[in-house]
Amino acid sequence: MTEYNQEPKIDNAGETPANESIDPSIRITDLEGQLAEAQAAVLYVKADGENIRRRAMDDIEKARKFALEKFSNELLAVKDSLDAALLIEATDVQSYKDGVDITAKQLGAVFEKFNIAEINPVGEKFDPNKHQAISMLENSGEPNTVTVVLQKGYTLNDRVLRPALVMVAK
Repeated sequence: MTEYNQEPKIDNAGETPANESIDPSIRITDLEGQLAEAQAAVLYVKADGENIRRRAMDDIEKARKFALEKFSNELLAVKDSLDAALLIEATDVQSYKDGVDITAKQLGAVFEKFNIAEINPVGEKFDPNKHQAISMLENSGEPNTVTVVLQKGYTLNDRVLRPALVMVAK
């Protein structure tokens, strides 16, 4: 392609010499070629961006769809233990208690594996980010201290899944 950013040489009279003039039809043809190349490049970049966006959306959809697969597989063992407990024919309380204890330990192991931690804040200062106060109790304890936990809370990777339901000392 011809370089058009150069200034034509000008003689002393201020006129462009005849041998340095550029044929306008050649210049138009060259500019049209450059325009076609630029349009093709823009279309390529646009298509590439669309492909990246589509692949990212597919990856997000797959991640959303299968995010709980490992967790679900771990919970299946807990479900199997519960089902086995229901099939026990011995009806004494101790056998049920033992089965529930084993199942609770399995569930605790699953929680630990997936960084689910229990919030059991008895004796701690009330923290509205981790605790939900249900009521206040007249107590000899330190004010704004959790005295009773009505329902434990849980965190997932240090993010609160469910706040602990608590009663706080006045």
